Amino acid sequence: MNDTFLRACRGEQTEYTPVWFMRQAGRYLPEYQAVRSKLTFLELCKNPELCTEVTLQPVDIFGFDAAILFSDILIPMEAMGLQLEFHESKGPVFLDPVRTQAAVDKLIVPEPEEAVPFVLETIRLLRRALKVPLIGFSGAPFTLATYLIEGGSSKVFLETKRMAYQQPELYHALLEKITRCTSLYLQAQARAGAQVLQIFDSWAGILAPCDFERLALPYVQSIIADLRQMTDVPIIYFANNGATLLELSKISGADVLGLDWRIKLDDAAKITQQHVLQGNLDPVALFLPKEALEQRIAAILAEGKAAKGHIFNLGHGILPQTPPEQVKIAVEAVHRLSRR
Repeated sequence: MNDTFLRACRGEQTEYTPVWFMRQAGRYLPEYQAVRSKLTFLELCKNPELCTEVTLQPVDIFGFDAAILFSDILIPMEAMGLQLEFHESKGPVFLDPVRTQAAVDKLIVPEPEEAVPFVLETIRLLRRALKVPLIGFSGAPFTLATYLIEGGSSKVFLETKRMAYQQPELYHALLEKITRCTSLYLQAQARAGAQVLQIFDSWAGILAPCDFERLALPYVQSIIADLRQMTDVPIIYFANNGATLLELSKISGADVLGLDWRIKLDDAAKITQQHVLQGNLDPVALFLPKEALEQRIAAILAEGKAAKGHIFNLGHGILPQTPPEQVKIAVEAVHRLSRR
């Protein structure tokens, strides 16, 4: 087992900086496209054998130091009793947005072993196949709530903020239910064998710090506190577009803080102090010519030395248009340039 990534998560000295990419299993890979062409995205997410195959693909092809479970953050939200569809043009869609007390009351808090056994079986299959650590994950409650309230993706999140501002009791009732569901989901992943857990707060950056402190952070803290009661696996919290939220994110309880490209790692290290940092190459920087890409990677590695520990990653998910050969260049460069 190559445990470099695990040791980095704990802030231990490593021979080189480990690297994995968000969405490393996905549409940029011809091998993934070959699997995906046979079934819908949701069907793929619910097929443990094929999820295992596509999770392994980028690790085998590029030599990443960790694998991340192939799934989607909205899978447990569907299990709460909601009708979820994925559209190529619009992304995820909930046909009946949750905007009333009656809608919140209808939501169930499912037992993961009964509601999403395919996720847990995928984890068990991957643990038998992998020679690098496996990352399990979930969405953060605020981010998940935006999809339920808006009915899908949004640019301004009007319905979410309007509910939080005008109907705070309804908002918090919804968030509490999502939090219980997410906490149970991550605990089940840990029991199934996930060695690290990442919480994705993809839309945290739409909030002012004062709103993040009351509308999002407490629910993340609650989930992490629950996890600490039953497991010691490292926990990563990634608040996308969250440079202004770092003072608050550092009290989330997470071991590792994921960063996007909008802040330098050494500047983040001054704020976060005793946290391992993960990031933070702009995904579009993978389109740079080889020499310029390697220079960008070298600069990030140098900045990362200011932190307690550093895990190299993108500042968000890899783009579908990314040439696979550029990923190979990046992974090789991280390993070579960071080797001590």
